[in-house]
Amino acid sequence: MLKHDERIDRVNEDILLIQKKNGLTFGTDALLLAAFVRRSPSSVALDFGAGSGIISFLCAARNKFKKIVSIEVQNDFYDIICRNIEINAFTEKVSAINADIRDLSYNILGFEADVIFSNPPYMRSGSGKQNENNEKAIARHEICGTIEDFCNAAAKNLKHGGLFYVVYRPERLTELFYAMRKAKIEPKRLCLVCPDADAAPSLILVEGKKGASAEIKLTKPLIMYKDKTHNEYTYDFQYIYDNGCFKEN
Repeated sequence: MLKHDERIDRVNEDILLIQKKNGLTFGTDALLLAAFVRRSPSSVALDFGAGSGIISFLCAARNKFKKIVSIEVQNDFYDIICRNIEINAFTEKVSAINADIRDLSYNILGFEADVIFSNPPYMRSGSGKQNENNEKAIARHEICGTIEDFCNAAAKNLKHGGLFYVVYRPERLTELFYAMRKAKIEPKRLCLVCPDADAAPSLILVEGKKGASAEIKLTKPLIMYKDKTHNEYTYDFQYIYDNGCFKEN
């Protein structure tokens, strides 16, 4: 099933994951977002910008939702998602659509989602050095949608009271919150993720609710490693790694 530019890895939850050799591969941000997402077994969820589909699969392996639809704009990655669904026997839990999230609507999906989660591109288009690999550039830079586009698409396709989960960079927190609130998705829970106790946050995890009132809960920061050598996980991160969720979830 592999193409010349692909590889297959066995990752968390015993998932077999086909990935691009030169593309963005499964990492901590995807693992943490899947764990941050609360379990809601009767709900239908959308995965915006699904890539290889790993966040959908991690959630499916833990039976977090009744059904997950992975949305991916790039044809090659859509094809990878479909093959990953097959080899992991997730056909009853996960399906995929090859589409731009900016074009999604009830007319295309046929329903409004209870939950949407996303690991969107972190970098503005034109900022930093853009990768010559077009697939990797689209995954990293806002070429096929800004954070405002992702939030607007989430608002358009969520039920009233539906939840939106996102993993993002701390330095763009104000832009994320502005885009969410402009789209009438109120930030309700925020977790700062730090590599170790002496390091500044490297990631943020945010839960928002469509149509909610203004009030946010800041969880305790997640410290991933016990010290600066980054050789041993903290108890909290080991719990997430082993259980696929935060203790407070």
